[in-house]
Amino acid sequence: MNRPCPRFIVAALRGGAGKTTLAVAMAMALRQQGITVSPFKKGPDYIDAAWLSRAASGPCCNLDTFLMGDEQVVRSFSRHAAEDTVSIIEGNRGLFDGVNAEGEFSTAELAKLLHAPVILVVDCDKVTRTAAAMVLGCLRLDPAVDLRGVILSRVNGSRHASVIRRSIEEETGLSVYGIVPRLPDLPFVQRHLGLIPPEEHHFVKRALERAEAIARDYLDIPALLTTAQSASPWMVDAFPNTIRPTSAHEPPLTVGVIRDSAFQFYYQENLEALTDRGARVVRISALADAVLPPVDALYIGGGFPETHASRLSANEPFRLCLKQAAEDGLPVYAECGGFMYLGESLTVGGRCYPMAGALPVSFNMEEHPQGHGYTSLAVDRENPFFSPGARISGHEFHYCRIVSHRQEDTHTAFRVLKGSGIDGRREGLCRKNILAGFTHVHALGTPEWADAILEKARQHRNEKHSLEGNINMMRRFQHAAD
Repeated sequence: MNRPCPRFIVAALRGGAGKTTLAVAMAMALRQQGITVSPFKKGPDYIDAAWLSRAASGPCCNLDTFLMGDEQVVRSFSRHAAEDTVSIIEGNRGLFDGVNAEGEFSTAELAKLLHAPVILVVDCDKVTRTAAAMVLGCLRLDPAVDLRGVILSRVNGSRHASVIRRSIEEETGLSVYGIVPRLPDLPFVQRHLGLIPPEEHHFVKRALERAEAIARDYLDIPALLTTAQSASPWMVDAFPNTIRPTSAHEPPLTVGVIRDSAFQFYYQENLEALTDRGARVVRISALADAVLPPVDALYIGGGFPETHASRLSANEPFRLCLKQAAEDGLPVYAECGGFMYLGESLTVGGRCYPMAGALPVSFNMEEHPQGHGYTSLAVDRENPFFSPGARISGHEFHYCRIVSHRQEDTHTAFRVLKGSGIDGRREGLCRKNILAGFTHVHALGTPEWADAILEKARQHRNEKHSLEGNINMMRRFQHAAD
């Protein structure tokens, strides 16, 4: 069935051109007019997605053909591009930038897959007519990309704006949908992994209001809305949901998710993959909670434990409780920041902070990235969650490295085919029912991930109940003997 699906992609000539600020501004402006926005982020990104989620007041989903494949991207977009909404899809890097010279997995390829019009953000710093040449190059490099309009950014005055606008409109035939000057008070601040996440931003409401003001003062929102509405109808239910939830005859499995300002990197679809299969997801804070609540499995995503190291270390009761639960066989899956938290210590700026101690490794924060980009892994050893012989696609971006590792009771589960992993060759450290590493996975590209977590959770719950039953039986025998 086809239905209207207003949508457009916000792209740019390069990374760092202000796409996120403008995409957030558009979402805020549309919401101000009473229009519901469905936000999406192209590529493996958590922080931009978090800001888009705040702006749209709804979850932002990621669309990445490397991690998920074309079919799963279409399936996810069909599920989350709700009717009677405008879908804003923020691209990543430059429009045609992919993993190779052909631009594979680029924003342009996503635009063609989703039949989405593209709005191109052009950084006009120190250029005039050359801006038209760059836009013209984008038009001609791949005519199948539906490039509809341009937003001029970092414009230096009205004369500068007039020359660039006339050049672009006359040479390319595209409309200019916004002229944004140099702004000394941009609402979002950069840090080493990109923008500071909203969970750590001290003035989230003020930042969003500033973004809305940028849209109001400098963007042609009616023209952007018309562009979105001109997108072709979208086929819904082309790929029906084939997930089968857990049996209604058993109580739902409980998966704890440590999610606070220290651990905030979770794909919306990963959490949905667990709930779609019937799990009950419980949110936990390693900063505020004194104990780990009763759960059948634990998922610790990435984040910034280095900026919260003092508070994480100070919450010793929670650290000890988590360590004991892991010793008792609790299934734990951890990515990047979660991996760092499971170690014995994290050194930041020369100061060493004790962490959970569930893994015999210590970490140090470095000045330069230790892993950055897509990863491909081959599963070649037994581990709690993946079958040997499987291949996993993921991504990594971290400044942390292992500085000590006692081999006792541990082994790695993956051979690195692409990326850095733990040491350039291996990834995925295992101990008991723990699997932890620097790689992030996306549940739509790795569907066995959610299945494995819940299967391991079920095993753990059954073993725990069996043990509790044996203990109770022994107590009854002892009582009878007395």
